[in-house]
Amino acid sequence: MTPTSFSEDDDNALFTAAVQGVRKIKQDTISPYRPPVKVNAQRQMVRKERAEAHPFSDVYEPYLDQEGPTRYRDPDTSAYELKKLRRGDYPPEFFLDLHGLTQEQAKDELSALLLAAKRQHVQCVSVMHGHGKHILKRKLPMWLVQHPQVLAFHQATRSWGGDAALLVLLRIEP
Repeated sequence: MTPTSFSEDDDNALFTAAVQGVRKIKQDTISPYRPPVKVNAQRQMVRKERAEAHPFSDVYEPYLDQEGPTRYRDPDTSAYELKKLRRGDYPPEFFLDLHGLTQEQAKDELSALLLAAKRQHVQCVSVMHGHGKHILKRKLPMWLVQHPQVLAFHQATRSWGGDAALLVLLRIEP
């Protein structure tokens, strides 16, 4: 007899014989409610972003040349890269305006900008600190020097904000 020669009645009889004596189990130990996967994914993403965020120190004060425009170059970065940044050869792809923010808010926004630039493989960003009381203008270079992704920064050209902004050259990771 071939497997295809069974009739539907034979299948039903075989199934009935196989499940004879089986009773329904009462489910009382596992809650039928499960939180949506989307919420868990969002929580994991927030945790990951917090872990990747860079905590900037207000205590650390690097030596930055006080004469001329605000500038910095990582020791492993070529001086020519800083020159190209100064000339405007690297147009910024992301812009961050820190006007009116507190120092803590500015740190959070800067960290978020650098994280977004890293994820999207952006090489140059512009951070506008404004004129005001020069609080953020003094703090911003100190924070940028601490971040491992920053290769160099220079006071922006007039077309990108002049002395109220910094152009930041970032390390691009494959």
